[in-house]
Amino acid sequence: MSHSAPLNLLVSRRIKPDRHDDFHRWIRRGEALASAAPGYLGSGLLKPPDGDDNWQILFRFSDQASLDAWAASPDRLQWLAEGEPLLQHSRVHCAQGVDSWFGAGAPPRWKQAVMIWLVFFPVSLCFTLLLGDSLARLPIPLRVLCSTLMMTPVMVFFFIPLSSRLLRRWLQAAPARPVIPLRSH
Repeated sequence: MSHSAPLNLLVSRRIKPDRHDDFHRWIRRGEALASAAPGYLGSGLLKPPDGDDNWQILFRFSDQASLDAWAASPDRLQWLAEGEPLLQHSRVHCAQGVDSWFGAGAPPRWKQAVMIWLVFFPVSLCFTLLLGDSLARLPIPLRVLCSTLMMTPVMVFFFIPLSSRLLRRWLQAAPARPVIPLRSH
């Protein structure tokens, strides 16, 4: 894994049933802490399906050194300790690039490409049908800027994780590659 490429810290946390409000306040504090760290690129929280308490949290950093510095920071370690009473289980992985959307074992690149296209096409089509006429008046660079700014978060934080869960069996038919754990609870 290249030390200069952006990295994703993928965290799966199973929340105690009666602690969801506390968890949301706690995770927002964690995002605020991360956002103050050098090299922080963004974060997101993915809601689990109904009946499941396993939340997916993503922290993205510009490089391994920035991620390591934040992961070892006293503020983050204190924040993690404060969250322990809210959690039943946690699993943490560090991944690089698109592979991180697929969990611990990234499927072959061709399967990743097919799955991403299966998501990108309908989202792009819906976006064009809904907003295409409005954006058509803009110059092409501004039109592309607006569309990518709106579609990328929707794809990255909702549709790609959802489709990777729905297509998990097909995606994981190939042997899994290990992902380096950063810290596990």
